Amino acid sequence: MQLEIEHCLTALISGGTILYPTDTIWGIGCDATNFAAVEKVYHLKKRMEGKNLIILIDDVGRLSDYIVEVPEIAYDLIQHVDTPLTIIYSHAKNLADNVIAADQSIAVRIVKNEFCRRLIREFGKPIVSTSANISGEHPPLTFKNISKEIKQGVDYIVDPSLDELHEVKPSRIIKLNENGEFRIIRK
Repeated sequence: MQLEIEHCLTALISGGTILYPTDTIWGIGCDATNFAAVEKVYHLKKRMEGKNLIILIDDVGRLSDYIVEVPEIAYDLIQHVDTPLTIIYSHAKNLADNVIAADQSIAVRIVKNEFCRRLIREFGKPIVSTSANISGEHPPLTFKNISKEIKQGVDYIVDPSLDELHEVKPSRIIKLNENGEFRIIRK
């Protein structure tokens, strides 16, 4: 695992993209603070800018590094939900402008997958996570279903044997308002 992390770090530090297993499905990732790297992800996915991306962080304590004010309810939600949870927060900061939505919000998931946690911890910054498919196509549920175009378009592909998922599905998404109210975007 450490060798894979080192290869990913080399790609991320140089502004490259990676194809990697997450705590949900395989994702395309990059440094979420690097505008040019985020552009590469949009280009590879043929995705319109402004269509939001998710970022991954390794620890709940890092939320305040990227969100101006984290509502208290976010900590309760994160602690009590046992499935992968992405929360959309208002007022993002310290991220590439093109990873932040037009309304200044950002979708963040705190990963529990050991590979992702170690990668993000060693990188020291959040990484983008978006499904490994061309926009408009169904997200591939296994590595073998990822298109050749995506595989050839990234700078590094993590060894598929590190994928430890048994039940594959995208994360639940909740939009959290500043006043603590939330609504479910995706179950």
